[in-house]
Amino acid sequence: MTDPRGNIASVVERTHPVSAAGTVVATHFLGDTAIFVLGEETLLLAAPDGQSREFRIHSGAILASAAGADRVITGGDDGRIVATAPDGTSVELGSDSKRRWIDHVASGPRQSVAWSAGKQATVRSSTGEERVFEAPSTVGGLAFAPKGLRLAIAHYNGATLWFPGAQAAPEKLEWKGSHLGVTLSPDGRFLVTTMQEPALHGWRLADGQNLRMSGYGTRVRSLDWSTGGKWLATSGAPQLVLWPFAGKDGPMGKTPRMCAPAQAQAETVACHPKQEIVAVGYGDGLVLLVRIDDGAEILAREAAGAPITALAWNSQGNRLAFGSEDGGAGIVNLG
Repeated sequence: MTDPRGNIASVVERTHPVSAAGTVVATHFLGDTAIFVLGEETLLLAAPDGQSREFRIHSGAILASAAGADRVITGGDDGRIVATAPDGTSVELGSDSKRRWIDHVASGPRQSVAWSAGKQATVRSSTGEERVFEAPSTVGGLAFAPKGLRLAIAHYNGATLWFPGAQAAPEKLEWKGSHLGVTLSPDGRFLVTTMQEPALHGWRLADGQNLRMSGYGTRVRSLDWSTGGKWLATSGAPQLVLWPFAGKDGPMGKTPRMCAPAQAQAETVACHPKQEIVAVGYGDGLVLLVRIDDGAEILAREAAGAPITALAWNSQGNRLAFGSEDGGAGIVNLG
């Protein structure tokens, strides 16, 4: 097939295809085992030798997932939070007493986990102790801070930083609008939310300074920090958008770097764990590896019609898993 992007380098031939029986809503790595989270009930585990197995984890849709060091945490519309190991064994970590949908999950330090159902966010420690925070509105997203047991909670009109084990009042960060996702920079200096509108909003935590990041054509649904946290890579445009966070002011007064323009919207991004490279999945099924320094591209998957819905690197950065809306999936072996 002729490469529509011209004569760029390609690693398409290094792809091991994986057959998924439905939409891939997320993918993660536990060691070299790739975990594909399917929309309904099931995790598909693909071992390094190419063998794959399906495990029915929930009795309904899987709504959220997050990877820890040795397990994947999932939450479903069955009201359950489940941890699954690389061999497929699973254990229920908790459940909502009212059997409400588990909308968001996060994996924290020392085997702690967090989840949300409606307005309630719950943190469960490694000892099994649970603490509950009542948000002012439905929780839009959860993320643990890089150090300490501190949880960021996105909600309507802003975000909250909460220490579950402390008596101090949670720290509130206000900005009008619907905040639907949250992330903290690797150095813990910045908090950024995705919004219902086509924009991001951020705060410099040292002084609460607001950071507005706009100019998108559509809502930002995927974002990830580059190694070291110098850049925040995002979807939401027909190209990769990179916001600079290296200085003390982050992106304040700066414009983002644009790379890898395409015919379709960038839907999913995943930053390499060791190098300044970003994997970008587009709405037409294209996957590119983009070098941040100079925007150089490597073709990882040719456009195949259905949007890319999931991307993940293993910890060594030599394997990239991808999944699409129509069940197309694979693992690109780069090392």
